[in-house]
Amino acid sequence: MSASPELQRDMLRQMQTIRRFEERASDDYKGGDIYGVVHCYIGEEASGVGICAALRPDDQIISNHRGHGHCIAKGADLNRMMAELYGRVDGYCKGKGGSMHIADFSIGMLGANGIVGGGLSILTGAGLAAQMAGNDGVAVCFFGDGASNAGSFHESLNIAASWKLPVIYVCEHNSWAADTAAKKTHAAENMSDRAKGYGIPGVVVDGNDVLAVYEVAQEAVARARAGDGPTLIECKTYRHRPHTERPGAVDRRPEEEKAAWMARDPIPLLVDHLKQQQGQFSDEEFKAMDDEIMAEIEASVTYAKASPFPAPEAALDDVFAD
Repeated sequence: MSASPELQRDMLRQMQTIRRFEERASDDYKGGDIYGVVHCYIGEEASGVGICAALRPDDQIISNHRGHGHCIAKGADLNRMMAELYGRVDGYCKGKGGSMHIADFSIGMLGANGIVGGGLSILTGAGLAAQMAGNDGVAVCFFGDGASNAGSFHESLNIAASWKLPVIYVCEHNSWAADTAAKKTHAAENMSDRAKGYGIPGVVVDGNDVLAVYEVAQEAVARARAGDGPTLIECKTYRHRPHTERPGAVDRRPEEEKAAWMARDPIPLLVDHLKQQQGQFSDEEFKAMDDEIMAEIEASVTYAKASPFPAPEAALDDVFAD
């Protein structure tokens, strides 16, 4: 097992932090404190955490509309994240970006994108920049199965493969693009099969097993750093919530399908592994960890509520770079 016991516990803490952050974001959105739309990452935590655990702080990632988990996995500040969701000036984007557009260049988080497939070409450009800089940096793009049908997906993989860019494309395949089943829009069972057309590795991994994701990510990162080009990783996972947290939103997914996936919740899977394989992790320790996380989440809400809303006269600030 390449992930040390300490790293496994760190990954568990990150996944539980994502889970609790998303639960609070959902509650506060429904309570009217958060504006815009919230897309929860609940159920998919192992994918983002497993990938980011294999990266260096200076490696770069780009996210999508369901990006809170990716931000936290890359080390984003919970206070500034929550303030951004609350639309306050102390948020990452001064309260103007909201849930889908959090960015922090200092930790390699290039931002999230509300456009399906919108981050693919941007991140490919980041991979080109890393190659030109010669610093063996790696760029990672997270996207959903629906985005793999977009032209930007094929264009990005083609140029990255041709130029051997240090890029990792991570398809978080949760079987549903909004309310459309993937099986209705994809002829192939695995999105990773498309990698063959570009002469690069395509890997399928259990996206609910954070240790398996971490192993695959390590291999892809090593390949990218060595100058051997990109990898397409397909994490088979599942979101527990509907596409958005809108009250009354229709969830078209079959109940038996949801039940089967929720029985494989990535957090209890890792907890059970820590108990069985290490024998030094208890329910009491997990509760203590969760209590600490809940205190951090509550502190982030207090921070957000104490921050003012942006002034109307600042509406056009930061639209263009200086």
